[in-house]
Amino acid sequence: MTARASRPANLIRYVAGNEHVESWFFRANHPSLPRAIWLKATILGSRSGGAQASAWCSCFDGNGEPGRRAWGQRATVPFDQAHFDGDDPQIQVADCSFDLGATSGNAQGQLGELSWDLHWERSPGLLGEPLCLFPSDRLIDSRLPRNKLVTPAPVLMVSGHVVSRGQTWEIDQWVGMQGHNWGPAHSPEYAWGQCNFLNSAGEVFCTVEAAAGRVVMGGFTTPLLAMMTIRRGKSRYSFDRILDLWRQKTDIDFPCWSLRMRGPGGDAQLSMRAHPDRMVCLPYENPSGQISYCLNSKLASVSLRVNPVDEDGFVCESQHGGALEFLQPQPAPGIEVMR
Repeated sequence: MTARASRPANLIRYVAGNEHVESWFFRANHPSLPRAIWLKATILGSRSGGAQASAWCSCFDGNGEPGRRAWGQRATVPFDQAHFDGDDPQIQVADCSFDLGATSGNAQGQLGELSWDLHWERSPGLLGEPLCLFPSDRLIDSRLPRNKLVTPAPVLMVSGHVVSRGQTWEIDQWVGMQGHNWGPAHSPEYAWGQCNFLNSAGEVFCTVEAAAGRVVMGGFTTPLLAMMTIRRGKSRYSFDRILDLWRQKTDIDFPCWSLRMRGPGGDAQLSMRAHPDRMVCLPYENPSGQISYCLNSKLASVSLRVNPVDEDGFVCESQHGGALEFLQPQPAPGIEVMR
């Protein structure tokens, strides 16, 4: 399905005075090397009216020295010192700016200055259309589920440069995506993954996005509930019967995640694995003050097997092109928490 056309997928959902978390995130991967960048702008709101905005930048270099393969920095300011404007927002947080076609900025920290200047183009056709994992677009604005996720741009072609640790990465047509999520607090636990698969010519021919998480309802925390959407050429395969636990099997075993889904149109199996030394750990604050820990890699290996009922099955694999994220109540040993 596509995100609701009458409400832009990147529309700001924060209302002052509400408990709220919200994030716009961008990523880009080198088409052949294990190298990637992840950027995001976030809002944290509380009922007291206090709110803050952050900009995050993380870099991943699978060929770097041990202990130096994933790093990042953040900048945080009071919300009233940031700028979020428009249905498809123009965002300014400290020295970092984001919009729907470009981002630039710098963040100072223990690693010195990390700066970037990037622009991108959306992929035409079905692969680049806005995507939502929910079975109905009405759920985007409904009371439940409490946490929302849409992908305004599943496939982007990104160019520009990044400067960090004395190196300049020249970025020329890296493969990326852009997502948007929000809710009154972070989920108690989840795994999320996305991958754009490339053919021998370096073109995206298939994309997959999936999520499995627990939901708090009336003080009760559900089992892991999963969703997955695959697009290949002009075909799409949706596995979105969220509450049909008989037709889904998910296994979160950090740093691995596997998901098997069945539906009327067939079945699909997704397997993803990240290397801990290629991951960053971000502290995600909740309005309550509790901290959840986001463990993220943009260099995960991915295997996708799809068996449609009325078509030939297919397999897609990526050695290091997957985005894989875990949220859990504790950080992982050996992965430094970004401050």
